[in-house]
Amino acid sequence: MRLLVINPNISTGVTALIEAEARRSAEPGTVLTMRTAPLGVAYIETRFEALIGAWATAQIAAADHAGHDAVIVAAFGDPGVAALREALPVPVIGLTEAALASSMLLGRRVSIIAISQRIQAWYREVVRELGQLDRLASIRALDQTLGRIDRIGDEHADALLALCERAVHEDGAEVLILAGAPLAGLARQIEARLPVPVVDGVGSAVRQASALVRQRPAPAVAGGGAPPPLKANAGLPDAIVRLLADGAERVAQARLQQASPQTPRNNE
Repeated sequence: MRLLVINPNISTGVTALIEAEARRSAEPGTVLTMRTAPLGVAYIETRFEALIGAWATAQIAAADHAGHDAVIVAAFGDPGVAALREALPVPVIGLTEAALASSMLLGRRVSIIAISQRIQAWYREVVRELGQLDRLASIRALDQTLGRIDRIGDEHADALLALCERAVHEDGAEVLILAGAPLAGLARQIEARLPVPVVDGVGSAVRQASALVRQRPAPAVAGGGAPPPLKANAGLPDAIVRLLADGAERVAQARLQQASPQTPRNNE
């Protein structure tokens, strides 16, 4: 099994955190291809930054998805995930939806623990878009100056643990999600000190990607999830142009197959 794991921000230190947790969570024999955004910001906490991250992710996915069984967009907020599913012929998994899906099997009320106050409004919108807002007990976030983005889990571990405890005791959370790639792996370190399950987005995404690959779902060729129709374009990277053309070809081949008469079985 080959998984393409894309960090939509430019921090190679965060990519290292993602890779460490992904390898701990992956099935034996899984091959991970790690990629870091070639453009963008150190970490994503606004809608506009997510837009930039989605574009960087799209370029990587278009160029490197071949030979992989699934793609993981390793950022909370899932920048570009829904759009990538239209274009790519393999499953695409985001951290938010993966973490929320895992949390559904562990408890009814969920709280998200985030790294900044600024990020909360966008996260709430993402949870609403995923149809999970009624489960959301709270979003609690650090309100401190952040240093190195790949050291947040170490430098603010006590503050993050305190947020988790408040979410449980004050907000009624039955399960906690540590949001964002910069916190990858922290759940393993603090879960024994908390009275409810703690979910890691990277670990959830890797495990669910593996499950989807085993199910071998066919890519959509009709409806709202079908590849974009081929049309005139300009200024796009070559990899994006090829991806669009490949998607249109998949749709055309599917239509031809559906229109052709079925080959009769023997003795019919």
